[in-house]
Amino acid sequence: MVQKQLPHQYHSGKKVHIGIIGAGVYGTGIVTQASCVSGLEITAIADKSLRNAEHAYKCAGVSEDNISICEDQDSALTAIEAGKYVIAEDPMLLMGLPVDVIVESTGAPEAGAHHAHEAIRHGRHVVMVTKEADVVVGPILKHFADQAGVIYTAADGDQHGLLMGLVSWARSIGLEVICGGKALNNELCYDPLHRTVSDGRNSITLTDEEPWMFQPIPAEQVEKYVSARCGKLAEFGRISKGDITEMAIAANATGLCPDVSSLHSPILYTSEIPRVFCHSRDGGILKESGIVDAVICLRYPHEAGLGGGVFIVVDSDNEYSRRIIKGGVPAQESNKSAFLITRPYHLRGVETVKTILAAALQGVPTGASEYLPRYDVGLKATCDLKAGQILGDDSSTETTAFMMPAVRVKDGVPLPACMASGNPLAVNIKEGTVITRDMVGPPPSSILWSLRNQQDEHFL
Repeated sequence: MVQKQLPHQYHSGKKVHIGIIGAGVYGTGIVTQASCVSGLEITAIADKSLRNAEHAYKCAGVSEDNISICEDQDSALTAIEAGKYVIAEDPMLLMGLPVDVIVESTGAPEAGAHHAHEAIRHGRHVVMVTKEADVVVGPILKHFADQAGVIYTAADGDQHGLLMGLVSWARSIGLEVICGGKALNNELCYDPLHRTVSDGRNSITLTDEEPWMFQPIPAEQVEKYVSARCGKLAEFGRISKGDITEMAIAANATGLCPDVSSLHSPILYTSEIPRVFCHSRDGGILKESGIVDAVICLRYPHEAGLGGGVFIVVDSDNEYSRRIIKGGVPAQESNKSAFLITRPYHLRGVETVKTILAAALQGVPTGASEYLPRYDVGLKATCDLKAGQILGDDSSTETTAFMMPAVRVKDGVPLPACMASGNPLAVNIKEGTVITRDMVGPPPSSILWSLRNQQDEHFL
């Protein structure tokens, strides 16, 4: 593998050593792309599956002879001194190794909180990919990192991290952010010739009377078209718990707020976004400005979508600046005071190397510099649930998620979703019930719950 030279802003003569915890799809993407950049080295990977860790290195072109399975710190240090790459089952082993940055990408809320906290205690920068921990205790982890003089940051490559950067950029040049959000992964393609709509796997055929709803939205008819599309295409799915989790993190970092608790997530052509995601007085669906939301992209067969990227709808106080902005963005179905700026891609772990470099060599986050517990994600039962039943993760269907203002976790208050995940219900619950703290049996020993208590004490 030929490594590319670092951009000039990262030249320091220093090699950045990285420890990865969690070698899934995302973590493996970091490993493979780091092998393409000079000055970066994945020193060690920890994963419950040694096969996953070994696979990540092999995808990066590391031969089996250069990979060392280690069970303790001494053997790991010996392997590193011999020029080998370390894999281990125990993530704590990485804390004593010569690494500058720990990337937490397990996707498990309890593990993610524990590993990030320990990395900060050991003076390591933390790139937090595990949104399930970040949404619950990210603000207190960043507070601890600030006190320790290290960086705690969301990742470029994750949509909420990318949205933080885009919002920060817009505000830095004096633009008002009316709305910011992510494009959901399930893009829909409308073929007017065959009158079909497809998500790439399944397709539905429209009746003779239905194609009107897939024409560009006329002025003054936003709600009619948004509602019609949502009803017709309901079988393709809606916004997921994971999507709401990411937008809650973005809200905590940017101060953007949800317009409705479950987010609108309308089905729109890209050019329609600024017409729909603007204030109701301007013909849109929003009650306020400064909103976080999401969109399901609709496109024609010959068009590109947003690639699961992020967007902002912006305005300027100056009429002359508005004219300049209008000439500098793609053609849009827009009023004169709402303009769409997109980042139409997100490359997951491939992009995260930039966050690692920024933390290690520049001492700055690519995510937010301010991080406050503004919003949580709550759960509502979608069916009757029984006492003793274990609550599932983001993929479970027995609950649905919603955003809510962050409050201290106590009895009678909705319990953050990722604190509930994996724990048993203490009582029977009827369909439609919001799950509160007293309805869930707390784990006997939980760093996630302990950190959340510390976060509530510090901020709330």
